[in-house]
Amino acid sequence: MIRQASSPRPKIPHEIWILVSAAFIIAIGFGIIAPIIPQFAASFGVGMALAGAVVSIFASTRLIFAPVSGSLIDAIGARKIYLSGLFTVAIATGLVAFSQAYWQILVLRAIAGFGSTMFTVSAMGLIIKLSPPEIRGRSSSAYASGFLFGNILGPVIGGALASLGMRIPFLIYGATVLLAAMVVWWRMPKNIGAVQKGAEKLPSMRFAEAFQDHAYRATLTSGFANGWSNFGARVAVLPLFTAATFSNGSAVAGFALTAFAAGNAFALQFSGRLADSIGRKPVLMTGLLINGVFTAALGLSHAVPILLGTSAAAGAGAGFLNPAQQAVLADVVGTEKSGGKVLANFQMAQDFGAILAPILVGLVAQHLGFQIAFALCGAVSAAAFVAWIFGRETLR
Repeated sequence: MIRQASSPRPKIPHEIWILVSAAFIIAIGFGIIAPIIPQFAASFGVGMALAGAVVSIFASTRLIFAPVSGSLIDAIGARKIYLSGLFTVAIATGLVAFSQAYWQILVLRAIAGFGSTMFTVSAMGLIIKLSPPEIRGRSSSAYASGFLFGNILGPVIGGALASLGMRIPFLIYGATVLLAAMVVWWRMPKNIGAVQKGAEKLPSMRFAEAFQDHAYRATLTSGFANGWSNFGARVAVLPLFTAATFSNGSAVAGFALTAFAAGNAFALQFSGRLADSIGRKPVLMTGLLINGVFTAALGLSHAVPILLGTSAAAGAGAGFLNPAQQAVLADVVGTEKSGGKVLANFQMAQDFGAILAPILVGLVAQHLGFQIAFALCGAVSAAAFVAWIFGRETLR
């Protein structure tokens, strides 16, 4: 019997590479302003809590607006909402450069949070509709890599622009987001249905319908754990840990965050392919396990080399988790329905973890120590791991 040669896997569509390019441009701009947002707020004479609030308000409005953005995507279409979100972020962030009072920064960052949710959720919807099912993991890895490498390059550029002061970077970020919007407007087909059978006109999948799927319920828990550990605790609590543990805590925190990004970038080079070949579930659970164990171990890292190695390993775990998680969402929604509300609720779960972790993990660190605080992050990942034991494999 002659074995037939397997057909080659399809390539990542050109339209997804457009989204990857836009993500890279956006992330560079965000990397430029991220380190100076609290400092700029503090320059108006407010305390640390109010300075940090300009970061929290952004995440909070993302959480609040996620259900609305999902409904808008189902009603109007992902491309239009994506572009509207980018224009909203560009204008609101650019206007921060002209702020004359603290409250103006707070309001503008809140508006930018609305726009951020619009383009984040719609980008997920576009990737689902544009990516062939066989390479959804690879497509998600490519998109995540665009953001990651932009976030790595952005702070480097921001450091080189430090002499320009704290207002000019907000104008630069606004310009980069406008550039990303123009790239998508110019290169992305106006009717996505021309690429995938009427994708913009498909019936909407209800959240209740998706929630009946064990895989979707498990993805909500892993999304929450990802937001908790990798977007919340890592950014907010790790710098406090390094400041309390090392004499040059600020520099060590920067190196640790870079190590996390390096581990993430390494895993993204092959995690998507694995999710498309051996299955979403094993790759996702491996990512949860690695990320949870090494995030919990951060509190025990009292030597710089150990901290950097632990951070890199935690980043690699996140690199396994995210593409497989995005592929599961795409599998659940499928190509026969629009999943704006389903994707928005996943984004809410992730944002809720990112908002809650800095508060609770910070309180635990203050009263019980950093070891227990980071162990709590590991416990959240362990809960998501258990949830995924009962989740179904979605790769067909």
